[in-house]
Amino acid sequence: MKRYGWMIELHSHHAQRYKELHRDVWEDVLNKISDCNITNYTIFLREPENILFGYFEYTGNQFDADMRRMSEDQRTQEWWSLTDPCQNPLDTVNEGEKWAPMDEVFHHD
Repeated sequence: MKRYGWMIELHSHHAQRYKELHRDVWEDVLNKISDCNITNYTIFLREPENILFGYFEYTGNQFDADMRRMSEDQRTQEWWSLTDPCQNPLDTVNEGEKWAPMDEVFHHD
């Protein structure tokens, strides 16, 4: 199992919409997340800075293939078409990235 942390900015004028969407995430999307070996998926919001922090644990052994499979899923693409306009990638992300990956520097169970 590997832990992942990611950050992205939330447009302040979309904050309420983003929260509303995540109160009722589509079952198809949740199933695809699980199917792609992601567990313990959590998104935190820091206001007033409007920074989203995403955390999940990956239990598979082909991360890139699983992420590609998720991104090719039609229902997930529909979901992202609603959530992506709410987000603004940080200036420091690489081309093609939305969420900025973070390095784990400490963990304690």
